[in-house]
Amino acid sequence: MIALPKIALVGRPNVGKSTLFNRICGRRKAITDSRPGSTRDRNYAQASWQGAAFELIDTGGLLLGSDDPLLGPASEQARRGIEEADVVLFLVDARAGLLPDDEAIARDLRRAGKVVLLIVNKAEGRAPGLEDFARLGFEDVWPVSAEHGQGVGDLLDAAVSRLPAASRPEQTEDGPLKLALVGRPNTGKSSMLNRLIGAERALVSSIPGTTRDAVDSLLVRGGRQYLLVDTAGIRRTRQLKENVDHVSVVQARRSLERADVAILVLDAVEGLRDMDATIAGYAEKAGRGVVIAVNKWDLARAQGVRQKDFLAEVRDALKFLDYAPVVLVSARTGEGIGRLLTTADRVGEACRKRVTTGQLNRLVANAAKAYAPKAAKGAAAVSILFASQIGIAPPTFVISLSHPVDLHFSYKRYLQNKIRTAFGFEGAPLFLKVRTRRH
Repeated sequence: MIALPKIALVGRPNVGKSTLFNRICGRRKAITDSRPGSTRDRNYAQASWQGAAFELIDTGGLLLGSDDPLLGPASEQARRGIEEADVVLFLVDARAGLLPDDEAIARDLRRAGKVVLLIVNKAEGRAPGLEDFARLGFEDVWPVSAEHGQGVGDLLDAAVSRLPAASRPEQTEDGPLKLALVGRPNTGKSSMLNRLIGAERALVSSIPGTTRDAVDSLLVRGGRQYLLVDTAGIRRTRQLKENVDHVSVVQARRSLERADVAILVLDAVEGLRDMDATIAGYAEKAGRGVVIAVNKWDLARAQGVRQKDFLAEVRDALKFLDYAPVVLVSARTGEGIGRLLTTADRVGEACRKRVTTGQLNRLVANAAKAYAPKAAKGAAAVSILFASQIGIAPPTFVISLSHPVDLHFSYKRYLQNKIRTAFGFEGAPLFLKVRTRRH
């Protein structure tokens, strides 16, 4: 299992920790798994922001020095959350102002030696008295409104930039490429898995996966190794209680945790459904490379479905995956299976591709000359100072701006398209982070 860096939310009771927890995990739709902690006062969720995965820890109210027997366990759980965390988000309440309990918690956090971001919550419209919290002695202070989402994006940018890299080993030329077959029920995922490991007659072994009762299949084809990620254990525990669509989403999320490339399986006979786009969205947000496999193409073709028309339907329904290659396959006959694997190889390589800083800056400079950078808000002129690639799998880039603003989403899309076209990031989601000078 990938060891994710951890972010802990701490603070005294009723400062809005759970609201911020829900905002990050729910409203951003980045949560991939949640579980109760050792008590109800410490909860965990796996989340991601701009391609950076992390584990979020929600702690109970921390009141140091309290003799209340009901608050003791919560405070102990909060301390454990602090010990585990790589970054601590210390929440205070702008409406209540600075209180002695806040100062006591601040002293404890400084002694712990953790990376701390001070979050002044309930600061809608920049509530008065924010300067009082500077007395707590933390360099990074972020006014936010967890309830309304104000400032949360900037906060997450800052938090993930201070996290250590997740201990997810990079795919090497010799290691297996991990493939996850994802899609809604009855699109033919099981048939495709059987075709891959049966028709090619190259199954080497069965390897226990990190998911309970799952078995990953190692396939060797043409001297290349592929690990086909399975999620068998989820079906038994949840299908009795929850609908099939929900189960398919849970399965997709679990398999995406351990995959390098997602193969999104569509049904050419039934056509596209809303659930196809939902699962595709999870693959993109998880930062995985994507190949779209249109299964049952032999049957659709026999029914008179035209390739041009169906591909247009795919592109229209999955506009956000316009960079993902599409392969027409038939798990029943084996048509296109070899092409599917070679396409997955190219996408896996694209996800690990690095671009030199010089190449990237020349491209960005030319792009800015052709189309001036546009800020997300306001009409102030913005210039790009510098660009560099800071990560792979997924390819992640940082754009440094001259003013403390974000780039307009359309301009980010413009830069992504320029980078993809110039350097060939086929099937790989590209993440752009914006850094600015503070005035």
